[in-house]
Amino acid sequence: MIGKLNLKVLVVLMLALVPSFTMNANDDQHQSGAYHEEATHHENNENAHKALPHSEEEGYNDGVNTKDEVADYIQHHLGDSHDFVFFSDEAAGHHYGFPLPIILVDNGLKVFMSSEFHHGDKVVTKGDAHYRLYHGKIYKTDAEGTIEYDEHHHPTNAKPLDLSITKNVFSILAISILMLLLFRSLAKGYKNGPIPTGFARVLEPLVIFVRDEIARPNIGEKKYRKFMGFLLTVFFFIWITNLLGLTPLGINVTGNIAVTICLALFTFIIVQFSGNKDYWKHIFWMPGVPVPMKIVLAPIEVLGMFTKPFSLLIRLFANITAGHTVVMGILAVIYIGKETLGTGGSIGVSLFLTLFINVIELLVAFLQAYIFTMLSSLFIGMAVEEHDHH
Repeated sequence: MIGKLNLKVLVVLMLALVPSFTMNANDDQHQSGAYHEEATHHENNENAHKALPHSEEEGYNDGVNTKDEVADYIQHHLGDSHDFVFFSDEAAGHHYGFPLPIILVDNGLKVFMSSEFHHGDKVVTKGDAHYRLYHGKIYKTDAEGTIEYDEHHHPTNAKPLDLSITKNVFSILAISILMLLLFRSLAKGYKNGPIPTGFARVLEPLVIFVRDEIARPNIGEKKYRKFMGFLLTVFFFIWITNLLGLTPLGINVTGNIAVTICLALFTFIIVQFSGNKDYWKHIFWMPGVPVPMKIVLAPIEVLGMFTKPFSLLIRLFANITAGHTVVMGILAVIYIGKETLGTGGSIGVSLFLTLFINVIELLVAFLQAYIFTMLSSLFIGMAVEEHDHH
């Protein structure tokens, strides 16, 4: 089981690469409100959509104080971004972090660092094209960075094909490398005997847990080994990303619906390609029931093929997003509650509630990894199960 790393390596690499093509799926859910607000404030000023330096933006240096600013900050935390910012000094307009590569396909390949956008303050010119970073997305503009809107206050500017290494993609690549090192260390730990040595002793109980509590009961003793690579990869990937999401790094990988879609899609593909003849017979021509019922049940079973992975992706996405929103909302008490509770009171209440929620989130981080892996193994077990027909 430990020596078969090829499937784990393949899945990890797919996890790292696929989200780069779908990284903006989650951003669309958080930005329509921001578009509306931006357009409402500036709709009477033709030049107000141009990129402005921080010092010229009205109220920018006030920090995060109002409820609207807190809501925008939470949306920014939940969404993806083209740079990795650890923290910001809003009063001074300084951001502390590092830029990430921008990769655009627009009449050729254009590669540069996100620092050229200066957090959306500047228009980047590459050849004859001009690009502006606006609410986390890159648009083609004129040299002045003008953004045009439709009647719903959504930008109508054309967008280049964006294959950039965003914060979520960078996090996935880093976690993938970490997982490869962990599994390699685990495999080396068994070279000298059946008892692992070094850090492998920490990982072994988790591997045994996935094997004995998830894979064997749901897939069966005869066939579980074939799928252990995938189950271990999914379990550790979700667990590690959930734990990193609790840190101040601002990582929200499993709260990005594009990532959960990819994870659920892997389960769907494995289930369909592993299904035996009994599995397909129970879907299209249920044995042991009258013919009219078979005709009725077939469409329902086909629909069930898609609702199972859909429930996987929605459950993981909704729980992680809700957890991040609650934590960020409680932290916002420091800012919006200081008038009522005072500075010391708001900080004390916020930190106490945040600590309480974070303890629960530690359990949720493990629980969501366990549930996704358990249900994936259950669906695989249903596909490979041998049925006795009498």
